[in-house]
Amino acid sequence: MTTRKLIVDLFARYRLPLSDEKALQAAIEQVLTMELVPFAREVRLDDKDIVDFMAGEGATLQPLAPACAIEVKIGGSRRAIYRQIERYCAHLQVAEIVLATNVPMSLPFDVNGKPTAIAHLGRSWL
Repeated sequence: MTTRKLIVDLFARYRLPLSDEKALQAAIEQVLTMELVPFAREVRLDDKDIVDFMAGEGATLQPLAPACAIEVKIGGSRRAIYRQIERYCAHLQVAEIVLATNVPMSLPFDVNGKPTAIAHLGRSWL
C-alpha cells in the first residue's frame, strides 16, 4: 500500500476538526503519531514553499528523502489550491501528495509526474 493510500484511509476513520486549519493540523499530527506513521511537520521545500506534513519513511531523514507530502486546506479557491499542489509537486522531496481538505474538488491522477490523492475530510462527519 502506498503512503498516500494509507493516509487517505487513516483520515477517513477519524472525525477531524474542520473549523480551524491549525486545530486540524494538530489533530492530524495526533492521528499520525497514534498510528505510528513517521512524519515531519512544516517542511521547507525551498525559500517559498512549506508543506504542512511529509509522511513515510523518508520524512524523518536528513537531508529530506522523497516522501509523501500532505497539504491541509479547509478553505480557499480550488484554483489556488491546485496551483499550490502543482508547485509542491515540482520539488524532488515530494514523491507523492495528499490533499487533506473539506473543499469539494478533485485532482488529476498525477501532477508534475507525482501521484496525488484527496482525503475528503467532511465525509467522516456524514
